[in-house]
Amino acid sequence: MQATPAYVACMKVKQYTLCGVPPTIDCAARRRAQQEGKSLNAVAMEALARGLGLDAKPVEHTDLDTLIGTWQEDPAFNAAVADFQRIDEEGWR
Repeated sequence: MQATPAYVACMKVKQYTLCGVPPTIDCAARRRAQQEGKSLNAVAMEALARGLGLDAKPVEHTDLDTLIGTWQEDPAFNAAVADFQRIDEEGWR
């Protein structure tokens, strides 16, 4: 009996089976796959590459990007926190 071309092609690809995946990792991976419109396999491969330092693109954290360039001087705020600028000499002895 001869193997089908699809079976032969599948055998040339490395395949892993991971056991004991914690629920938190499972949920996070599935959520990311859904959000990014990717397969669970693609998300897992990206996470493995990143975790092993093989990802060429560094992770960009953009959590505070909306705050860049928005600082405004506020005299009332400065007055309210002025006490924090003073050093209590007694507390350092």
